[in-house]
Amino acid sequence: MSISFRRALMGFCSASLMLPNFALAATGINTAPGADVIPYVVPAAHEPHLSAAQMASLIRHHIKYVFVIYQENRSFDSYFGTYPGADGLYSQPASATPGFTQPITNVDGSASTIQPFLIGRAQYAADTDDIDHSHPLTAAKMDIVNGTALMDHFALTEEKKYSKTENPSLLAKQFGELSMAYEDCDTVPILWNYASRFTLFDHVFEDMAGPSTPGNLSIFAAQTGETQLAKHPDQAWKTAGDAGEPVINDDDPKWGSPSDPSGNKNVPVNPHDYSGKSPYKTQLNQTYASLALTTAGNGVKAEAAKDEDPKGDLDDVNEDISFIQSLNKHQVAWRWFEEGYGSAASDTSGPTDATGQHAGYITHHNGPQYFGYVANNPQMRANMQGLHAMFSALQTASLPKAGGVFYIKGGYQNIFGMTPADPDAKVQKAFVGDDDHPAYSDAGISESLVARTVNAIAASPYWSQSAIIITWDDSEGDYDHVPPPLTDKGPDGSVVSEGPRVPMLLISPYAKVHNVSHEMGSQSSVVKFVDAVFGLPALASLPDEKKGFELGKKEFNQTDMGPTDGNDPNVGNLFSAFDAARLSGHAKPLPASYAEVPDAWASKLPEQSGASCKAIGIVPVNVQLGIPNNIPADFNPRPHTNPTKVAQAPAPAAPSTPANAVPAAPGAMAPAKS
Repeated sequence: MSISFRRALMGFCSASLMLPNFALAATGINTAPGADVIPYVVPAAHEPHLSAAQMASLIRHHIKYVFVIYQENRSFDSYFGTYPGADGLYSQPASATPGFTQPITNVDGSASTIQPFLIGRAQYAADTDDIDHSHPLTAAKMDIVNGTALMDHFALTEEKKYSKTENPSLLAKQFGELSMAYEDCDTVPILWNYASRFTLFDHVFEDMAGPSTPGNLSIFAAQTGETQLAKHPDQAWKTAGDAGEPVINDDDPKWGSPSDPSGNKNVPVNPHDYSGKSPYKTQLNQTYASLALTTAGNGVKAEAAKDEDPKGDLDDVNEDISFIQSLNKHQVAWRWFEEGYGSAASDTSGPTDATGQHAGYITHHNGPQYFGYVANNPQMRANMQGLHAMFSALQTASLPKAGGVFYIKGGYQNIFGMTPADPDAKVQKAFVGDDDHPAYSDAGISESLVARTVNAIAASPYWSQSAIIITWDDSEGDYDHVPPPLTDKGPDGSVVSEGPRVPMLLISPYAKVHNVSHEMGSQSSVVKFVDAVFGLPALASLPDEKKGFELGKKEFNQTDMGPTDGNDPNVGNLFSAFDAARLSGHAKPLPASYAEVPDAWASKLPEQSGASCKAIGIVPVNVQLGIPNNIPADFNPRPHTNPTKVAQAPAPAAPSTPANAVPAAPGAMAPAKS
């Protein structure tokens, strides 16, 4: 991505969908808010002009509770690619959209092409099989040539994973096609409703190209181990499947596993992770700074003194601890609430092939558990709790009175007993998870967890001082058209960051309404926001991390080997989601009722509740433009779960530009380029 394009994005940061100069306005796309949103829109003339320092001060004054609902595995285009006003699939001509037309091979070996296509309720789009999102294949899908991500090998890379010959199997082709499918507000209407009523970010990228674990580390530590690599080059991974720094795979944390050297097993691991698997691989102990240290404030030394293995856990952060202590800041509470972590009765049921307690728990999705100074410290590890504890704390108003940051994650099952709309027996059995991860989670069930959580926050005393961030930990390997900024290289010299875009929404009484923000960001933006809200030192400013930056430059010739919550121009602080008028008292805060969705929507699937594009009053861009939807004739959203038995005729090559593709618009946003 060019520096000039990044600066342009950072320059205007966010754009109200009502502004006439918004990129899509000239194309005739209707981006106007609905009648239920219009009363809450603050006219531009009423917005005060505040400096960055004034915005930061007001946000710190008003926000005390930061909730991070952290879902799994969706690219921005796969969920919001046709959201009116966003930088989406049809924001520019197909010929100017990176990767819009991609190569794919038919089962008879003939060459063809494929373009993005919509799947919905007719295909039971809420339940799709999992495509490859490993680091090597995500990088291959982005097709990086001379430092530029062309974003044009998603289908072909996925297809080749399953078939190495010139004649791919039908299953291989269907997985390639699946990488180009996208959903809209008929599949996830509540998420689109939040986007319309609050702020949607459309330029948030994966910190690390690849699977879930790196994202779950970076949202807590603003890095995935670059500092550790700089300090300990011997801990570098040799191949992408190895344990090592920076973390790029989904190996479980060491702590709590059969490989736990402490033998204490004080933190859980899903028994399915190691049952019958040989060898069972775990990741290295992560020893760089995270929010677990900076939030400890002037109690960090006393808290660190409780570590059960100080030599192994704290040697790399001892100077950080002394520095944080010297700042004499108040402690800030944090929690990581995750499905299956706790010992509630419903946490013990889960996938059919796992037995015992914590079977609903996805171990490699718990970022804090990778840090020995958390897992081996009774005071710190008490901050990791099950999902039931989160709902109980909201219902009883028992969160810390001074506020804090609270992460919320689903898992292999759901605590509400919901099942998919698809009556197929295999789908009913497999897709009961609620963290939005394809292959085991249902998008409607996952959206229900989000909606129930937002409703619970809105009904609690915390709403008036809250910011709710909804985002995803990786892009699933799904197609996204915006090339990410490429900044870091791994031990083998390959590009490791950043990855494709993921969705992010921000809900707050002080949020802008019906707003799309183009602020550049990543999962580390959440850490940067938490730093700002609670006045914490940036992880990038800590002395041990500064040493990492210096060593990275000296030993690896890289200038940014460490946390990105400092002055990284690609990592915004999310302030563009906030309304200056509401923060300064020129407009009233948004009431809790504005954030709530009907209980019938929150507790049921869209197919049952009636929630849909029509119900929320949004017409997707492809519908407004009359774009034909060309679903491949042999498409199957679940090639593994429900294999197609008979191959159909190969689909014809897609045209280079759809007949009704959006024309180039004067003043329209230029496509991202490297």
